[in-house]
Amino acid sequence: MEADKSAAPIPRPLSLANEVYEAIFSQLMALKIAPGARITVDNLSRELGVSQTPIREALGRLEGEGLVNKTHLIGFSAAPQISVRQFANLYELRLLLEPHAAREAVARLTDKNLAALTEAAGVMGRRAKSGDERARYSQFARQDAVFHDMIVQTAGNDLIRDTLAHQHVHFHIFRLMFHSRVTAEALEEHEAIIAAFEARDGQAAEQAMRAHIERSRDRLLPVFE
Repeated sequence: MEADKSAAPIPRPLSLANEVYEAIFSQLMALKIAPGARITVDNLSRELGVSQTPIREALGRLEGEGLVNKTHLIGFSAAPQISVRQFANLYELRLLLEPHAAREAVARLTDKNLAALTEAAGVMGRRAKSGDERARYSQFARQDAVFHDMIVQTAGNDLIRDTLAHQHVHFHIFRLMFHSRVTAEALEEHEAIIAAFEARDGQAAEQAMRAHIERSRDRLLPVFE
């Protein structure tokens, strides 16, 4: 019996592609792959025990997130670390946009929104049982980005949301310092934001967000000294 030539090839499990992506993402967040360092597909393939195809797919995804650069005829490299000027500009942008967004989010907050935001903050607060500190840190970096994006989304201003997303703010910031203090202190600040949301207090939400961003800036500024 002749085989059906129209049959589609069996796709690789999505879990493999995601696992490869998360493994490389974790290395970038924890500075195991240093900013600006060359990324060799062959080396990653051997290290992770997978073919080059999911490695290239993961690097392409990371390129879209601003964490990896691809240069013609040279290949992939980790994005360079942001400069002190870029750092200052990012935080100036955040202070202009995110406190306002937090206040606006309160006016649009539903019980469903609040539950989702509380869950996002709760995910960040749970300590993974794994001994891999890099994995915990990278998980927090991603959840932090989700939490902040959800607040801006709730505020209903797509332009603000797109502007912040385009800058890949959180990923660049978390690459500055691989330290548990970043997660512990940020979590406390997130809880203050959630408390303001629960109280449906727009002014308190704005103040809590402003304090969070200012403290985040002050935690990381010594990196440049």
